Amino acid sequence: MEVNALQDNEYRILVINPGSTSTKIGVFDNDISIFEKTIRHEAEIINTFTNIIDQYDFRKTVILEILDHEGINISKLSAVCGRGGLLRPIEGGTYPVNGAMLKDLRSGFAGQHASNLGGIIAFEIASRLNIPSFIVDPVVVDELEPLARISGFSLIERKSIFHALNQKAVARRVAEELGKKYTDLNLIVTHMGGGITVGVHQHGKVVDVNNGLHGDGPFSPERAGTVPVGDLVALCYSGEYYREEIMKMLVGQGGLVGYLGTNDAVKVEQRIAAGDDVAKLVYEAMAYQVAKEIGAASAVLSGKVDAIILTGGLAYGKGFVKSITDRINWIADVIVQPGENELQALAEGALRVLRGEEEEKVYPGKFKIAKI
Repeated sequence: MEVNALQDNEYRILVINPGSTSTKIGVFDNDISIFEKTIRHEAEIINTFTNIIDQYDFRKTVILEILDHEGINISKLSAVCGRGGLLRPIEGGTYPVNGAMLKDLRSGFAGQHASNLGGIIAFEIASRLNIPSFIVDPVVVDELEPLARISGFSLIERKSIFHALNQKAVARRVAEELGKKYTDLNLIVTHMGGGITVGVHQHGKVVDVNNGLHGDGPFSPERAGTVPVGDLVALCYSGEYYREEIMKMLVGQGGLVGYLGTNDAVKVEQRIAAGDDVAKLVYEAMAYQVAKEIGAASAVLSGKVDAIILTGGLAYGKGFVKSITDRINWIADVIVQPGENELQALAEGALRVLRGEEEEKVYPGKFKIAKI
C-alpha cells in the first residue's frame, strides 16, 4: 500500500475519534493540526440505528462531506487513523487496520462502543485512497505484570482497561520535555475525566493500572470505583434492584453524580464557592482517593519514580489538582498536562510509524497476556 507524502518526511493524516453522540475529526500535517471539528449527531438520527456498528456508513458520509465543504483534498492524505475500540487485549502501539481487527470491531468482540467505529471508518476511507489506516493505543492495551492480575478472589482476574491513548501520549511528551526516552523512565500517569485511571509506566510498559470502566480505583465524576464488596453483594441480593440498575449506579450514576447529582466539576466548584459543605467534602474525597491510588502506584515502583503526571479534563481544576499534589509531591515532581488531546495523540501515533521511528504492530499478533 502506498504512502503519500506532501514532501519528503511530510505527511498529512486524517484522525477520527467517534463518541456516543459526536465524532471528533482532525487533519494534521505531521504533528501540526490544520483542521479540527467536533461533529454533533442528532439523537433522533442516532436512535434510528439498531446497533452502534450500523452507524459507520452514516458517520463516514458526514465526515467526507465536512472535509469537502472545508476544502480539504483527501487525495493528499498520507494515512487515516481511528480511535481504537474494544478489541482483544493487546500491547501498546500503532496497529494497521486488518481483517482480523475489522471482524472483532464489527462483531463487538469485547463489547459495543462508539469507539469501535474508529478503525472501521478509517479503513473505509483509506482503502479507497490506497493509503494505510491505523489505530493507536486502544483502551484494551494490556501490559500488566502477573502480580498485578491477582485480585484476591480466584474466580476474578484484574483487567487492564484504561485511558491508554492519552496516558501514553502524555508520557511520551513529558519524557521528551525531560530530554529522556519514554522507555527509560518510571512514570505515574493519572488521567482524570469521567473516569479516573492511574497507570504505572515502567520503562514504556503500563505494568499496573486500575480498571477505569467498571472496576476499581478512585471514584470519579460518574463512576463509583472501588466500593466495600460485602455491602455491594448485600445490595445486589436485597431484591430492591435489577442488575442493570446496580450497574448504572456504579458506572454512569456513581461518583459525583451519585452524591451530588452532577458530573460537572465546574458546577461542583461553584457550589463549594457558594458554601456547600457536602459538595466540598465529596470533592475533597475524590482528590483524596486519587492521591491514595498514586501513593499505591509508587509502591509498585519501589518509590523510584521519575515524575507524576496529572492529565485529563479535571486537571484544569487548580483547587482539585492542589488537593492531590499536596499529598503526593513528596514522591516525585508533579507535572500537570490538562486535557485529553486525543486527536493529537492519534496523529502522533500514526506519524511515528510513517517516519519509521516505531515499528507497527500486527493485530492480534503473537502477543500473549502474561498468566500466573
